[in-house]
This record gives sequence, C-alpha cells and structure tokens, in this order.
Amino acid sequence: MITYYTRVRFITALLLLGATFAQSQNNTTAYWEPEVALNYKVSPLLKQNFSLSNRNYTYHNNKSQLTVRQIEIAHFSSLTIDPYKSIGLGIQYRFREAFESDKENEIRFTQQFNITKKNSSARFGNRIRIEQRIQPSNLVHRFRYRFAIDIPLKGLKMDIGEPYLVATTESLLSIGKSIKPMYDQRLTSQIGWSISEHLKAQLGVQFRMENYTESTEHVFFFLNSLVISI
Repeated sequence: MITYYTRVRFITALLLLGATFAQSQNNTTAYWEPEVALNYKVSPLLKQNFSLSNRNYTYHNNKSQLTVRQIEIAHFSSLTIDPYKSIGLGIQYRFREAFESDKENEIRFTQQFNITKKNSSARFGNRIRIEQRIQPSNLVHRFRYRFAIDIPLKGLKMDIGEPYLVATTESLLSIGKSIKPMYDQRLTSQIGWSISEHLKAQLGVQFRMENYTESTEHVFFFLNSLVISI
C-alpha cells in the first residue's frame, strides 16, 4: 500500500525534477499554460472533450517575460470498447501567426488507443497517439506513448474535496519530409482537487527534453487547468 508520506515525497521529487534540469541549462524556455476543459458524456460509452488553452512565454531568450505565444482550441471524442480500453479521435487548431509573425497556424488530427488498469488505490494508464500536424508549409507525423498514474493523496479513493496526484512520462517521435526525426521526452506532475462532482482543478509542472538526439532544448511548463464535467 502506498502511504500518504510516500505520495508526498513522490510528488515533491517530480515537481523539483523539472526545475532542477531547467535551471541547470542555458538552452531553456519556460511557459505558463492555463486551460479550461469541458467533458460531456454523450452515452455510457461515448465521451467528448472540448478545451481552450493559451501558452505564454515566462522565460525566453535568456530573459524573463510574459508574452502570449499561441491560443489553442480542441475537440476530442473517446469511445469505450471494454472496461479497460478505449479509442479516440481529436482535432485541434493552433492560432500562432497573430502572436509571432514568423510562425504558422496549425491544424492537428489525433488518433488514440488507451488502456487503463486499477488497483485498490491507484489507476495506471498506457496511451498511444498518432498525430498529423498540418501547417501551410509543412506536414509532420508524430507518434506518442504515455504512461500515467493517478492516486489519491488521502485515503484509498478520490473523494470530493480531497487532493490527488497525476504523474506521467511520455516519449515522442516526429518525422516529416523537411525535418530530421525528432525525439522528445516529457515528465509531468500535477496535483488536482475534486471541488465537486462536476468540477476539478489541477496545478502542476512539466519538463520537456526536445530533440534530444540533436540539439537538446529544455522546456519548462507551469500548468493550471479547470475541468468541468456535465
């Protein structure tokens, strides 16, 4: 059984890991990324998700700042095929030209397969995603694998009004005609609160090592989100 103090130490280590890496590297960018998401259950097997987020520079080109980088809107549909497996399709549009004139807007299509498993106090997830990132001048295919765990920080189940931990690690491969294969790794840790049956809030950090086989860039995200379920 995972004790309360073990969980606290685990999340503390994950939260500090990204900060340690980011501060120790010169080639570092940091962002603040807030998000609002709406989950809607169409039927017992079909769920839909709508989200709006924006990404802001907080540290870029070796200086602190607060500048909008992009705004994103997304829709995702997920179909449960058995109690532990689901498939999904998504579409996302990224508005970037309005904030950085030398960049392009992007539309993204996503296909997903997800497997979950539960024990007495934790839920584990394995997710495979394939994406097509389409810009006016480029098409990139991206392949992603993510392992996730979420656990309550009090007791053995997630109760309303109590905190929980979500931790993930994700590997990515991007390929396209105009780029060399790019390998990325992401580590994410978030603390969430079930405010009510229909409302959750999450706060956390993500550390990315982008293109780590060539010229590694270290990217640090401060994440906060509000999730509404109806």
